[in-house]
This record gives sequence, C-alpha cells and structure tokens, in this order.
Amino acid sequence: MKILITGGAGFIGYHLAKHFLAIQEDVELVLVDNLQRGKIDEDFQKILDDTRVKFLPLDLTDANSYKELGNGYSHVYHLAAVNGTKAFYEMPHEVLRINTLSLIYMLEWFRKENIKGKFCFAASNEAYAGGLSAFGMLPIPTPENVPLVIEDTYNPRWSYAATKIIGELFVIHYAKMYNFRALLVRPHNFYGPRAGYKGHVIPDFCERIAARTDPFPMYGADNTRTFCYIEDAVRAIQMLMDCVKTDGQPIETVHIGDFEEITMKELAETMCEVVGWKPNSFDIQMNPPGSTKRRLADVTKLQSMVDWKPEVSLRAGLKITYDWYLAHPVG
Repeated sequence: MKILITGGAGFIGYHLAKHFLAIQEDVELVLVDNLQRGKIDEDFQKILDDTRVKFLPLDLTDANSYKELGNGYSHVYHLAAVNGTKAFYEMPHEVLRINTLSLIYMLEWFRKENIKGKFCFAASNEAYAGGLSAFGMLPIPTPENVPLVIEDTYNPRWSYAATKIIGELFVIHYAKMYNFRALLVRPHNFYGPRAGYKGHVIPDFCERIAARTDPFPMYGADNTRTFCYIEDAVRAIQMLMDCVKTDGQPIETVHIGDFEEITMKELAETMCEVVGWKPNSFDIQMNPPGSTKRRLADVTKLQSMVDWKPEVSLRAGLKITYDWYLAHPVG
C-alpha cells in the first residue's frame, strides 16, 4: 500500500508514520513537510532511515511543488497546517493563507492525479467554543453535528478554527462534486511524546514538574477535557480510513477522543503522582481568554464503525510522555 502523509514531521504525522511502519511490512510511505514547525530530530530521523519511507521537503502553498508527489496513493492523510496559539495571534493572516491554500491545492491535485484513492482531512474541535458562546450550551458529550461558529472574525484567535471549518466544507463538496472517497476526523486533545512544547498543557506540566516548580502555576483549574494517547489516536484514524463504512457519500465526520473526563487540576495531580513528586501548593489562575469550560466528545460514531477503544490508560500515557520530555527538554 502506498500512503501519503502531509505534515509528516509533525506530532500526528510522525506517530501515524511510525504506526504504519509497525503494522504493515509492505507499506510505501511518502512524508511531506516544509519543516516550518516539524523538525528532523532523532526520532524523526529513525523514520527516515527506514527504506520504506521517502521524505519530500515541499511547500504545499506552491502549486508547482505538487508535481513532486506523483500518484498511485491508496490513502492520503492531509495533516499539514500551521497550529499553535502563538501563531494564531502573531500571524493570523499566514495561518489563514497557508492552511486554506495548501488544502485547495491538495484537493485539486487529488481529484486530477489520485482520484481512485481515499482522502483524510484532520479537522478540529476548536470551533465548538463559538457554538457554546452563540447558543449558550452544547450537548455533553458533544456529537459531530453540533453547529460550528466563528464567534468573532476580528479576533485572531479564530484564524485556525476558521481554516478548519472552511476546510471541512472544501473536502465535503470536492468529494461530492468529483465523486471520490474522503473522511473528516476531528481530534480531541491528543497527547504523547513529541507533541511540542510551550502552549500545550501536558508538555507545560511536564516542564514544570521536571523543574520542581512550586507553587505550581495552573490556568483554568476546573476546566475539563479528555486526553487521547497518540498511539490510540493514530490507530483510530487508520482503522477509520480502512473501514468501508467511510467510503460512501455524503462523507463521514468522526470524532476521535477518549472517555475519561478530567479537570486540569486533577490532570496535574495525576501527573505528579505518576512521577512521584508533588508541589506544596498550586497557584490557581484565571481561565485563558476564550477557553472552553468543558469539552467531552461523543465517540459513539467511531465505535459503531470500527472495533476501537483506548488501549493506553491516562496514567500510563502520562508516564511515557513525561519520561520523553524529561529526556528531551525544550531547547
């Protein structure tokens, strides 16, 4: 099987590539990344050393770069996007341009050169907060068919969510117009080794615990989330793409997430227990602006389509993640 992964040096892309190499002997992987955010570190280099892997350092906003992709892919996973809260505020115009333009070019390439394959687009749960503000409440657990709302077009914080909403529309209607197979997945708080550093809650907690920060700063202590370990997450994505139930029209939108809802304070306390250290006190601070109080995905559709359930417990996943960050401190 020949598989294309854009954003291959990023968090999800790297773990998805690692997953395919582990489960499929005859796989041929083509990984694309411009290395703006992802990097060729020791972990990613091990992926590139595998003879089944080809790496293309392409700028997907350049229409001329697509001639390098070739064709004949069974599955295409479009994960490439500019992410990170810092980017949203500092260069929202680039978030909008890069994420949208690269998807348009990808879909144009796909429908001309690879239409017999199957296309996966990684959407986001970022837009749910707008629905919460607009309508006062969202059902918990939250199903896939809730309204997606951009709360404030003048707030650069919404630049990323906007690209994911318009991205869903592009994929839905391209797939319908050109009659190709496609899938939309909405990740819910994936975590694990190599997930980035500043601005991500679990990596931030890892850094504070390693530094024995006391008092321990915490924002939005009573906000709740579920956290899905990355190996469980990429297995779910692969299973959904392999499933014939996601081959039809209209294309399916599927949540991927865990079931164990936990507050940020409980998350920090659990991490401290796993590591064997705890601070004397927590410095509880206000919620970050725009933060959603509670987020819990309904994964009924995922489980009705494929025989998937999380295999890595939160405690086990946190220990693996902390050990990785301890061995790979920022900088």
